[in-house]
Amino acid sequence: MSRRSSGGRSGRQAARAAATVERSPFLTRKVTPVELVSEEGLALLEENADTILEQVGIEIRDHPSALDRYAEAGADVDGTRVRFPRGLCRQIVSENAPGRYTQHARNPANTVEVGGDATVFAPNYGSPFAFDLDQGRRYATIDDFQNLVKLTYLSPHLHHSGGTVCEPVDIPVSQRHLDMVYAHLRYSDKAFMGSVTAGERAADSIELARIGFGGDLEGRTVMTSLINASSPLVWDNTMLAAAETYAAANQATVISPFVLAGAMAPATSAGVAAQTLAEALAGMTFVQLVRPGAPVVFGSFAGSMSMQTGAPTFGTPEPAIVNYTVAALARRLGVPFRAGGSLTASKLPDAQAAYESLATLIPTVMSGTNFVLHSAGWLEGGLTVGYEKLILDHDQLGFMNKFAQGLDLSPNGQALDELLGHTPGDHHLGTAHTLVNFETAFARSETADNASFEQWEEEGSLDAAQRANRVWKEKLASYQAPPIDDAIDAEMLDYIARRRTELPDYH
Repeated sequence: MSRRSSGGRSGRQAARAAATVERSPFLTRKVTPVELVSEEGLALLEENADTILEQVGIEIRDHPSALDRYAEAGADVDGTRVRFPRGLCRQIVSENAPGRYTQHARNPANTVEVGGDATVFAPNYGSPFAFDLDQGRRYATIDDFQNLVKLTYLSPHLHHSGGTVCEPVDIPVSQRHLDMVYAHLRYSDKAFMGSVTAGERAADSIELARIGFGGDLEGRTVMTSLINASSPLVWDNTMLAAAETYAAANQATVISPFVLAGAMAPATSAGVAAQTLAEALAGMTFVQLVRPGAPVVFGSFAGSMSMQTGAPTFGTPEPAIVNYTVAALARRLGVPFRAGGSLTASKLPDAQAAYESLATLIPTVMSGTNFVLHSAGWLEGGLTVGYEKLILDHDQLGFMNKFAQGLDLSPNGQALDELLGHTPGDHHLGTAHTLVNFETAFARSETADNASFEQWEEEGSLDAAQRANRVWKEKLASYQAPPIDDAIDAEMLDYIARRRTELPDYH
């Protein structure tokens, strides 16, 4: 005879639904960031980055105005190579870039802070494929994109709607940015990211945001968008044009070298950190030359690789070491930091995915990262976004929200009165203190199964991915779009229709 508690699966689902989930628009960390590298070590890395910028420099491809701006600021421009006097980039960035900024959401309750003790979790980014247990791996579509935006909107632990949560390959490349930005504005009211694949697409993102926010951005930062270097030591026109467009409009940019150690940088963590700092300094300097004071985030994406096959690997110790190191370098520079996520090379939401993702996520939180891209849904080294993986990662983000609060030393947290008034040998079940705290004392998983073996077997012997499959379907079935003014929605759709007639139709 099976043992039952909480009324079986339906009872546990009802209990989870009724549970109070603490929700805040962003995570405020109360734990001190882990400092892995000494002050002397960080100073040495800064010296190495300055030496790279001074002696090797940065290649600027097909963006003459960037060359002009650097030259006017005092850099040595030789053709397309820019070399910087020692300390120049650091001075420009530290004197102009804000240490913390507000990114406004369409719903003010979802407005986020980026920098300082704030951490913002954003979902997967950039995957051309989607995966779920029912359809398997396939090219992502606009339906997938909208579904992922909706699931992120419903998550209390994902603070940000993200950007290209997947590539909707059923829409022409030249036009899909319109549909993606519209989806963020229509199906969510959280903060979001704009398009960065061309300067004019960044401009379209800004215009759609202006309409979506009621006709005037009023100088507000409403987008934080990803600008990747072409490592090693190259910034190209595509990224610089997008960065220039956003910075001129006071929209935030994440200046993020994308480094696969051993291929796009040296194989050693210190070498990766120095190159990352050099590339990021050059990019952040450009943003400040476009508009002093424009919000900017020091980004880092550092992965390892298999020296046997050349394939990217995730969850290994070396990228975690880089994360801790570069986060500290960003704090010394005085700017917000982006890194990390829930990264895996696994093709499925399986044990490998869980281990590798958590091995990335914990250093992300413990290093004091401010903006976390790829927080949920990442599979196959970023080639695929998984529906079940999004739900499983969402659970871990909830745990990180609780963990980052640290030790509660309030009178309730100390529980001294409870301890002093309790009889030795008696349990604490049913005491007044337990009854006051039982709903919020422990983080609750939406997908983990804690029932007896017999009960689990009776309810279908579902594994974590199968339970997550049920959860995302239930969430989408219950989704209700956030309100938006009909006239604003119509104006966005009119703008998109007009732009479609002006843009080429190519894939």
